[in-house]
Amino acid sequence: MLPAGVPATLYAMADKGNPLVTLRAWHRPLVVLAGVMGLLCAASLLGLLFDDRTLVNAPIWLKPFKFSVSVGTYALTLAWLLTHVRRGRRAGWWFGTVFAAGIGMDVGLLVWQLVVRDHTLHFNKATPADVAINNVVAAGAYTAWLMTAAVVVLLLFQRLPDRALNSALRWGTGLALAGMGVAMLMFSPSPAQRAVLDAGGKPSTFGAHSVGVEDGGPGLPVLGWSTVGGDMRIPHFAGIHALQVLPLAAFGLLLLARRYPVLSADVVRRRLVRIAGAGYAGLLVLLTWQAQRGQSIVHPDFRTLAAAFALAAAVVTAGAVVLRPRVSAEILRSAR
Repeated sequence: MLPAGVPATLYAMADKGNPLVTLRAWHRPLVVLAGVMGLLCAASLLGLLFDDRTLVNAPIWLKPFKFSVSVGTYALTLAWLLTHVRRGRRAGWWFGTVFAAGIGMDVGLLVWQLVVRDHTLHFNKATPADVAINNVVAAGAYTAWLMTAAVVVLLLFQRLPDRALNSALRWGTGLALAGMGVAMLMFSPSPAQRAVLDAGGKPSTFGAHSVGVEDGGPGLPVLGWSTVGGDMRIPHFAGIHALQVLPLAAFGLLLLARRYPVLSADVVRRRLVRIAGAGYAGLLVLLTWQAQRGQSIVHPDFRTLAAAFALAAAVVTAGAVVLRPRVSAEILRSAR
């Protein structure tokens, strides 16, 4: 049983019937994309087991595996999110469809470039074919970014049954948009590439994941994030997956309302979600700042640790204030 005050929220946001029937109501092109990513994930796992080729000091199937998991998760989340669009539903369908086409094309080219051609994809300017493939991938990525921005705007005009989840989706898509935007910082020339350009040459690569060190150095297992320098993939990853983290946080608060009556009011949960969203935005800024200083995620300096502590303290304090009986009562009165 759900507590008084939220008797229908869970049922309004999730169908308790046949999951296959529910899935058919989701955005079909995005569901298809997620299914293809599932197949690619399985193929990549087999490749990791039986194909010993490497590229830039990493297994050649590792990047397809990581992209399949990330893109598949993102596609399913976006497909579910679009089922809650009431105003501008047709526009939302097209935004999701164009997103699926752009990202699907990019992942297909990634597999072709890495596994079939045995060439790196991102930043590769070695041959005309590499340049052409990079340009197409960039077009797909920018298209996906624009479609995500369009969905963010669309969500501003929606009113979902649960105000906390409404805020979570807005914050989540907005931060996902920011996370995609962070990736653009990777396409600036490194100091070594800048030196080649200044000398009138043409570097074979333009841009890098790492900051302060060359790509392909020591990294975290599976993730590959640099352990000796900054890595812009970290804030990029954190940003795009805010679209899963914040809605899950909203659902978690709703489930906790069974045990803690103060959470039964969606206005209280909405305040907490907004605090979580602001904290997540601060984390995204912190990770970007750390990476841009050429600092590894596993070797933070005093300034990074101090900023992280201050951010955590601010989030915890704000949440504690909202949950104080007097404050939560005032929030409820103001919402009536």
